[in-house]
Amino acid sequence: MKNILWALFGFFALAIGAYPGIYFVVDRKFGLLSSKSPELLDNLAWNIGFYTHIVAGGIALLIGWTQFSPRLRNRFLNTHRNVGKIYVATALLSGLAGFFIGFFATGGPIAAAGFVGLALVWLYTTFQAYRHIRHGQIAAHEQMMLYSYAACFAAVTLRIWLPLLSMAMQDFVSAYRVVAWLCWVPNLLFIRLFYAKGL
Repeated sequence: MKNILWALFGFFALAIGAYPGIYFVVDRKFGLLSSKSPELLDNLAWNIGFYTHIVAGGIALLIGWTQFSPRLRNRFLNTHRNVGKIYVATALLSGLAGFFIGFFATGGPIAAAGFVGLALVWLYTTFQAYRHIRHGQIAAHEQMMLYSYAACFAAVTLRIWLPLLSMAMQDFVSAYRVVAWLCWVPNLLFIRLFYAKGL
């Protein structure tokens, strides 16, 4: 059972991590962009923020899940460290961009607050994880990385919850307001209850 869950964890991380590539090969009205106004889609600052967020976030999601394998970590410690540096850099970059574009979220202030909150949590936990490892505080580093990747994994849980809630509520915008919180708060609670001692 544990191997099956690990395989699913890796599958979703890889699939959704690679998902942003679709935005570079299809029409601009694809997916979430279809809910944006023409004025916002023409805004240079928002576009920089959006594409920075999805590309850097996709990389963080793609590589971050491998860091939680004790076998890989112990066998390839230098690789673990180098991948960790890339994860921290891309997570912080995506988190900063996510903080900016979060204020323009579909669904208004409720959704915006959810996504801005997610960005702040991701930035804080990632920075704390980096700070702890720089001071040799391995246990604290591991805990913060669990929280950081739980926030990163919101990209996956959002895409699981959104179609389900959209069908149940029969309204995309209403569902999106709920998902703005549902995609990450339960992730953090799961880590808090089963893996870590707290923020």
